[in-house]
Amino acid sequence: MVFVHFITNKQFRPYEDELGCQHTIKSHGAQLARNHKHDWLILILLVVIDIILNIIDPFYRFVGQGMMEDLRYPMKENTVPVWAVPIYAVLLPIFIFVLYYLRRKDVYDLHHSILGLLFAVLITGVLTDSIKDAVGRPRPDFFWRCFPDGQDVWSFAGLGFLALYLSGKIKCFDRRGHVAKLCILFLPILAACLVGVSRVDDYWHHWQDVFAGGLLGTLP
Repeated sequence: MVFVHFITNKQFRPYEDELGCQHTIKSHGAQLARNHKHDWLILILLVVIDIILNIIDPFYRFVGQGMMEDLRYPMKENTVPVWAVPIYAVLLPIFIFVLYYLRRKDVYDLHHSILGLLFAVLITGVLTDSIKDAVGRPRPDFFWRCFPDGQDVWSFAGLGFLALYLSGKIKCFDRRGHVAKLCILFLPILAACLVGVSRVDDYWHHWQDVFAGGLLGTLP
């Protein structure tokens, strides 16, 4: 992911780690926020754009009689409710970031991790809703619009970012052969995959929508 550099890049950390200094929210937080004010302004702009994309009417695609074969599935409740998506895709990773901060007292790591996560989620959200509005593909139950799956995108964006964050913190690829570390790394990815499967099982999306959503979610 592009935004992993927020976590690892030393140029954002003017204080030497070797000195053992603790960079806390109280001591460095205000200055750090001022240094990245433009990044936060862009995040706000992305939120506004995504809200607009969800308000405007999408492209109304023609559906002929011969096209109804794949659009007659029954209407079902979501296995994974919409309200749960920001909890496991955004709040859960941030909770883990905070736990790491409480242990290491590194506000730079905390700030850049949260910033990178939010950029990943919002950029994929804007891309997804733009494509949805432009394509206007009906859902399998012919409800509203489809392609690609927004919940799937957010799941892969948030949990995929968390997987990369964990891989760096537990040194997953340090060539010491600890397979258990890989299991920890793949847990968030597995959760994102199961969310995608549930979207197909609930007839809210075609498998192509979920596949496209997974790809979009991993791009940032």
